[in-house]
Amino acid sequence: MKKQIGLVMIVVVMLCSQCLISERRNLLANGLGMTPPMGWNTWNHFYCDINETIIRESADALESTGLAKLGYRYVNIDDCWAEHDRNSTGYMVPKRLTFPSGIKALADYVHGKGLKLGIYSDAGGDMHPALWADKLGNSWRTTFDINDSWESMVSRADQNEVYAEHARPGGWNDPDMLEVGNGGMSNDEYIVHFSLWAASKAPLIIGCDVRSMTKETLAILGNEEVIAVNQADPLGVQAKKVRMYGDSEVWAGPLSGYRTVVVLLNRFPEFRTITAQWDDIGLPPNTVVEVRDLWKHATLEKRFVNELRVDVHHHACKMFLLTPLTLSEDEPKV
Repeated sequence: MKKQIGLVMIVVVMLCSQCLISERRNLLANGLGMTPPMGWNTWNHFYCDINETIIRESADALESTGLAKLGYRYVNIDDCWAEHDRNSTGYMVPKRLTFPSGIKALADYVHGKGLKLGIYSDAGGDMHPALWADKLGNSWRTTFDINDSWESMVSRADQNEVYAEHARPGGWNDPDMLEVGNGGMSNDEYIVHFSLWAASKAPLIIGCDVRSMTKETLAILGNEEVIAVNQADPLGVQAKKVRMYGDSEVWAGPLSGYRTVVVLLNRFPEFRTITAQWDDIGLPPNTVVEVRDLWKHATLEKRFVNELRVDVHHHACKMFLLTPLTLSEDEPKV
C-alpha cells in the first residue's frame, strides 16, 4: 500500500511539474513584447498628483502630436490611483475623488483611441529580476527609480548594461522611464538619455507632461531613426559599453542586416574626441562602412575603415548607424 501511495505521489509530482513547465513555456512564448514597449507613464512628472482628466488629456496628446503613430501606445497609470482599503471582495478600487468615473470608463476611452491602458499594482525592480523574471513576464526593472538629473540617468544606463545578455525579443531590461522633457537636464543630455535607452533596447516610456511638450522635446521623442534602432530590429540585441577612455565611452550593438549601432558618449564636462575601433564594436578588420548620423539625419560623405573618430561636446553623444559596403578602389574612404 505504501509503495502504491508513493507511486501515486510521484506521478502527481511529475504531472504538476509538466504543468509548470508548460505554463512557463507559454509565458516565454506568449507572442508579447517582441519589441520593447513604448508609451507614457504618470510617475516621473506627476507623481501622486494624478486624476482621470490628466490620463484622458495625455491620451489625447499622444494622438494629436503623432507620437501614438510612432509606437507610443501604452498609457500607464502609476501609483496613487487606488483607495487605501480594498473592497469587500478584496479587490483594489480607484479613488472616488480623482477617478470618479472608474477605471473601466477610462480604459474604454483610451482603447477608443487605439491605445492601451496600463495600471500600477506593486513595486518591483528588486532582487535582480533580470535573472529570473523572464519566466513571468516580458519586461523587468534593472534599477531603482530614476530622477531628472545627469548623474541619475547615466548611472541607470550603467546598471542596466550589466544585464545586457538577458535582453531578447519577448523580454527586455528596463532601466526606468524617460525623463526627457521634465526640465532637469540640458537638451544634449536628454539626447544622450534617449540614445542610450534606444540602443539598449529599453522600453521607451515617456515621463514628461505630453500635453505641453516643447518642440525640442518632441523632436527627441519623435526621432524615427533612433526609434527604429529600438523597434525595427528583429535581432533584439542590447548595446553594450565596449570601450572606455576615462569619461569617454563607446557603446555598440549589432543590428539586423549586418549593421551596427554606435553611441559615442562624452561624460566629461569638456569637449572630447572619441574613437570607435572596429575590433571593439565587432566589425572585421578592413571593413568599409557607410555611416549615418541618426541625430543629424544625414549620411556622411566619406566612408570609414577600421575606425570612426569624431568630436563630441561635453555631456553629449553622437549616434551612428554603420552599414558595411563593398567599394571599388576609386571610392573615397578614411
